[in-house]
Amino acid sequence: MARIDYCDPTHASERTREILDKNRNANIFRMMAHSPSYFEQYCRLGRAIRHKGELDPVVRELAITRTGILCEAPYEVVAHKRIGKGVGVTDEQNDALEDWKSATCFNELQRAALAFTDEIVKLRRPADATFNVIAAKLTPPALIELQLSVGFYIMTSKFLETFGIDMQPVTEVV
Repeated sequence: MARIDYCDPTHASERTREILDKNRNANIFRMMAHSPSYFEQYCRLGRAIRHKGELDPVVRELAITRTGILCEAPYEVVAHKRIGKGVGVTDEQNDALEDWKSATCFNELQRAALAFTDEIVKLRRPADATFNVIAAKLTPPALIELQLSVGFYIMTSKFLETFGIDMQPVTEVV
């Protein structure tokens, strides 16, 4: 159960209601809408991460879902497993993300991205060896996008857990 009430869209500005509508009034956004200016900028950056970069969307979604797993944010994990399937993540890959190191369903780039993700979430910064492996496989823009994707979804996962955001019904998860 959410730790504070969700924002009531009937009391929100027209712009906030518009953004909520575009995002199917999902619980995470209804909570975030308490701060309209942050909410709008959060959504803008989220759209850029998911739709504007050159990073392979499968790699991005594997990294985002792994971030949610490591941050113990089930809302995020459920949402991005679904989103990942929409961009080509297989059921086998989604199922293997908890223990990806022993799985055989990830290619070299995906494994490098998952190692990079693990170290960003768990450590102060990725080890040089981990960084060098992924940096050799991605262009500088894609590498930046991978790091910012993981960082953004660490923040998102912590937001979800801080406020106890309720899971959406399966058909509504964003």
